[in-house]
Amino acid sequence: MRLLRFRCATEPQPVSIEVEDRLLRTLLIEQGALTDYQAEQLSIGQTKFTLGPYVITEFIAQGGMGHVFKAIHKVMGREVAVKTLPAGRLTPATLDGFTREIRLQAKLDCSYLVRAYDAGKDGTVHYLVTEYVPGMDLRRLIKAKGPLPQEQAASIIMQAAFGLEYAHKQGMVHRDVKPGNILVTPDGMAKVSDVGLAAFAANLVDDPRAGKIVGTADYLSPEQIRTPLAVGTVSDIYSLGCTLYYTVCGKVPFPGGDTAHKIRRHLEETPFHPRRFVDDISEEFVDIIAEMMDKDPNKRIQTCAEVAARLEPWASDSSQITQPRMSRGPWSSPPPPSLDSETGANPEDIGPDGSIHSNDSSLAQRNSIENQLFLESRGQTANELDTFMGSQSTELKTKIPVNKSMVIGLTVAILLPPALLVGAIIGYLIGLKY
Repeated sequence: MRLLRFRCATEPQPVSIEVEDRLLRTLLIEQGALTDYQAEQLSIGQTKFTLGPYVITEFIAQGGMGHVFKAIHKVMGREVAVKTLPAGRLTPATLDGFTREIRLQAKLDCSYLVRAYDAGKDGTVHYLVTEYVPGMDLRRLIKAKGPLPQEQAASIIMQAAFGLEYAHKQGMVHRDVKPGNILVTPDGMAKVSDVGLAAFAANLVDDPRAGKIVGTADYLSPEQIRTPLAVGTVSDIYSLGCTLYYTVCGKVPFPGGDTAHKIRRHLEETPFHPRRFVDDISEEFVDIIAEMMDKDPNKRIQTCAEVAARLEPWASDSSQITQPRMSRGPWSSPPPPSLDSETGANPEDIGPDGSIHSNDSSLAQRNSIENQLFLESRGQTANELDTFMGSQSTELKTKIPVNKSMVIGLTVAILLPPALLVGAIIGYLIGLKY
């Protein structure tokens, strides 16, 4: 509050409620008390940021089932990603699929797959807690940066192939491999996410989506369209080939048209040669993409381990992949999951004027010494203080009498070197004694 009063005093424009709110928001973010997302949500009346033992700090993305948030465990302090199933979309079918996704992902423990940590329910909100992967997904990276060189593309897809090979050995098929489901960290690590569409390849009895076309139109294998019940591990290899095509070309294999048009082209047509979009891609590298995307499953590369082995000679250290800062879009981030769709606040805490009251009086109980220590420990700059003192000069002049000898003494103390100043003081004291 002392910092806020100081900022208000030095604000060049008249301080209104809106200006004071803006300054307070800036201060709380600077001090690490709030994140940008939390401050934005508080400004529109959202006050609930918890899901069980997790505190929501950021909005990450819109997932297939619901929203995905970044959060921190209250006790452990570990950063995680929390996927929620909104109460508005809660049906027996969606809940069954969400529960199935949780159980499937809990079976996987591989450094190339996003790990599941926890799951729970807060009121009517069901949530899945997974490993938080810094960076962005491959789709967003390509959209922001453009196509990647074949060496960097090979490194990322090779790591994704390692993750899929592990899942395949557990008897699972992803069925929705695409750039949006491959997360790339700033240091070049790649992890496959959203294995919730996976199924036990040998037993589809418990899969409610068995026999249905599951996946994304731009990356569907022909057999996923023709014979969904016969989908196998090579279907993921086709989709991974489409993903590799997108990574080096910056375009999906069959752009344009509606879903039906894309499906027909996956069944009948061959994509444009990648050299149409990339001049310096080698023919041997193109052959790998072509063999991953062969329409005949039997002629396709048969295992993800073989895909990784074929890509390894091309793969380079992808740590030099610079991830651009994504600018905010015109749409505001969605609110955190809350039982109260209006404000998320406790009704007893809302006053008749609409303000929200708190029982925490710790700030009011701090004494002036604690406030001063807080002010100094948070790095209040000398320039800001000088500006503040200048704005208060009139008031100070009326309270502190000006002493000419004091001014001279302070000037000498500032200008003289420390050793000379100490000697002068000692000499002065000796002179007074004798």
